[in-house]
Amino acid sequence: MKKFFKILLWVLVGAVFVGTFVFLYLNSKPETVTYSILKPTNGNIERTTVLTGKIEPRDEINIKPQISGIITEINVEPGDIVKEGDVIAKIKVIPEASSLSSALSRVESAKITLADAKSKYERNKTLYDKKIVSREEYETSETTLHQAERELDAANDAYNIVREGVSRYNASESNTLVRATIGGLVLDVPVKVGTSVIQANTFNDGTTVATIADMSNLIFKGKVDETEVGQLAVGMPMTIAIGALPEVTPSAVIEYIAPKGTEENGANTFEIKAALDIDSVSGLRAGYSANATVTLSKNSGVLTLPEAAIEFAGDSTFVYVLTDSVPEQKFKRVPVVTGSSDGINIEVKEGIDSLVSVRGDVIKNNN
Repeated sequence: MKKFFKILLWVLVGAVFVGTFVFLYLNSKPETVTYSILKPTNGNIERTTVLTGKIEPRDEINIKPQISGIITEINVEPGDIVKEGDVIAKIKVIPEASSLSSALSRVESAKITLADAKSKYERNKTLYDKKIVSREEYETSETTLHQAERELDAANDAYNIVREGVSRYNASESNTLVRATIGGLVLDVPVKVGTSVIQANTFNDGTTVATIADMSNLIFKGKVDETEVGQLAVGMPMTIAIGALPEVTPSAVIEYIAPKGTEENGANTFEIKAALDIDSVSGLRAGYSANATVTLSKNSGVLTLPEAAIEFAGDSTFVYVLTDSVPEQKFKRVPVVTGSSDGINIEVKEGIDSLVSVRGDVIKNNN
């Protein structure tokens, strides 16, 4: 029995010895790394940037009343098409007590003046018929009577405007009628019948009765970072991608770049506006979120490599050119001059040609 355990012990010791020897032998072998091989190709390098923004109408107008009061009638709703001058809503005037009292006082004063002028005119007419007063005095009293009559009419009309907001002589152009100032699509009607509205003045912007926009003239409004704004220029084309309408990709042309930036979240951005070409596009709505792609630079027919094949060392760039593949791959480190990059491929200006083979990613690592 003791002999058996001795033999087993020697076997285990031998196994450990052999295993250690094999492990050390395998680890002493040099590593063999196999790389993918890349060939430079002639292609195009485009450098682009993407701007985020929205689709907006160029002309979006807030329609405000010319008089304060209460909405009694609304003739439109969002989505309606209106023409310039169409009546959007009607307003009932709630007169101010002091203005109403002043207008009423003017009427009463005009009545008194008219009664006095009428009395003088009738007296002078009687005297004139009897040749007692001159014709000039008679005509003066007649003129005064006509002026008093006109003043009473004007006082009554002013009183009617204060009380009702409507002139008896021009009811169709009354300030109580809120009209469209441009033709287009009604985007919003933020008031209802019964809503109190006020006219615009020095201290208040006034109540918006409706918002109207010309949807045939749309623009893209977005923002660009300060690091890229210097590479944009008025007249540059862009392609618009609309999230809500992935099949719609209208083109646009930059027409405005803000001369002053605004700070947002610690970064300076500049506003960009571009006119959309929507002659063949329909279904666009104001407020759609959109992205605009602008080509900053484009080099055609240049020698390119995947950017991953380039080694960047300070201000220098290198590639590893294949010099031998048998029995194992061998490479030579060659300096190159690079140009534009699109983030995937990079232009190689000098250092290699299209006939060489370049080291790529590791595809096998043998020990």
